[in-house]
Amino acid sequence: MDVKNEQMKHMRHFMGQLDLEEEEFEFYGKYTGKIRLKALRNRNDFEDGKLILVTAITPTRAGEGKTLTSIGLGQGLKKIGKNPMITLREPSLGPVFGIKGGATGAGKAELLPMERINLHFNGDLHAVTTAHNLLAALVDNHLNHGNDLGIDLTRPVWNRAMDMNERALRNVIVGLGGYPNGIPRESNFIITAASEIMAILALAESRRDLKRRLGNIIVGFTRNDEPVKASDLNAEKALAVVLNEAIMPNLVQTTEHVPVLVHAGPFANIAHGTNSVIAIRMALKFADYVVAEAGFGADLGAEKFINIVSQQTSIKPDVFVIVATLKGLKWHGGCSMEELTIKNLQALKAGTENLSKHIENLRSFGANIVVAINRFDDDTDEEIDWLVEWCSERGLSCEAHSSFQHGGDGASDLAEAVVYAAENPSEIEPLYHNDETPEAKIEKIARNIYGADGIYFETKAEKELERFKRMGYGHLPVCIAKTQSSLSDKKNALGVPRDWTLTITDMRLSAGAGFLIPVCGNMMLMPGLPKKPSAMSVDVDEEGNISGLF
Repeated sequence: MDVKNEQMKHMRHFMGQLDLEEEEFEFYGKYTGKIRLKALRNRNDFEDGKLILVTAITPTRAGEGKTLTSIGLGQGLKKIGKNPMITLREPSLGPVFGIKGGATGAGKAELLPMERINLHFNGDLHAVTTAHNLLAALVDNHLNHGNDLGIDLTRPVWNRAMDMNERALRNVIVGLGGYPNGIPRESNFIITAASEIMAILALAESRRDLKRRLGNIIVGFTRNDEPVKASDLNAEKALAVVLNEAIMPNLVQTTEHVPVLVHAGPFANIAHGTNSVIAIRMALKFADYVVAEAGFGADLGAEKFINIVSQQTSIKPDVFVIVATLKGLKWHGGCSMEELTIKNLQALKAGTENLSKHIENLRSFGANIVVAINRFDDDTDEEIDWLVEWCSERGLSCEAHSSFQHGGDGASDLAEAVVYAAENPSEIEPLYHNDETPEAKIEKIARNIYGADGIYFETKAEKELERFKRMGYGHLPVCIAKTQSSLSDKKNALGVPRDWTLTITDMRLSAGAGFLIPVCGNMMLMPGLPKKPSAMSVDVDEEGNISGLF
């Protein structure tokens, strides 16, 4: 058994620390469990702590360590005598066995039990998958028994999901084999994290709100081009039953026994990319400082948190932490993977243009910002000192941390800087308001956040948007689906691309989650595996000990 696992504290330790009653907690073994929603209701009158949102520069192949930094910062806050809690998204098995690996930190800043969190964690991802596919089965059953709602099979109908990278299922034919097997038609699979039900789980405020949102899911359109909702099939109650346990946040711990709520896992390049609203609300009642993470770079997760989550819930971060690495900045400065460990101030200076753009974007929202440098063993003091000075010249606090090597001790200076910044909390204002047109919302994001010269709608996207506006959904916020690897819609355009136009190739509607999805480029809702996936490196011995999972 891993030494870290042997040092885990029993859930009863955290029940005592959080003052949780027996009826407020559901045990899932000794080292994890779920906090029941009544725990939040019982603390409605408690004062909220301060919310720290961790975001990053545009992601690179070198990896920025945003989750590692979030965990390290939480541990650093504990080291300096604060009462912290961390909220993170649940890992998807697709990335775990694909190119990315797990999502539980590393070294001395890791979530425990790591294997359980990365694999089948308390059944939540399976519940979302099952709910998604139950709705698909109910739709097909309705079609088989006469299609009384008049669903038009020539238009997209609710698809199916699985929590795995499987490119062969991106486009499929269902219903083959004659009358007993349904109606033949084209369909497709998406990865579970891309399911609208995952976004709904993350945004729901209660079981009642969950059912309302599930009922608003559009499963298809009639021949008269009117939306058919899940509630038209009376499906929302059954879906909520499947999600009855999944709606409760999961409690785990870090290597230094900081409590963590891990709950929901919407992707930030397709959905809004933040853990559940319920988990954040709970943590704000339990802790003085809550560290939450927004997916990918600040142009995606952080922008969507402000414009979607904050507008829907009134939850606003008090301070933002932007994670950067020397390697990541050198990548944006033009270095190859092989050159990233070599001292190169010129490339570092060029790469700070990307960091500068993200800082500018967050400041435009009124955000209070701290820059966190995730330090690696081969980083040079000269380059670290240069970047700290670069931030200082721009009125920014910047701290390097070594959480991987030293845990909370390696992030105590960062924690002090964040606490100081939180004393003058951000006055966050969204970029747009929901009464603006969808075109205006998209253009504001494209120009102000991505740095585009303008936007262009392809014919399909334009027609779909007009349909959704006619149906009464033009007031919804926009959740832009684009590559995470660039500020632009071209994944290989590094740094801060210039002289380009954001191209909207398609428009989708998540009426249950409550947003429109402009699709940029060829965004895949079902990823594929790389040539050498992480799945090829894992194993389990006769005692059940797992190796190779990271």
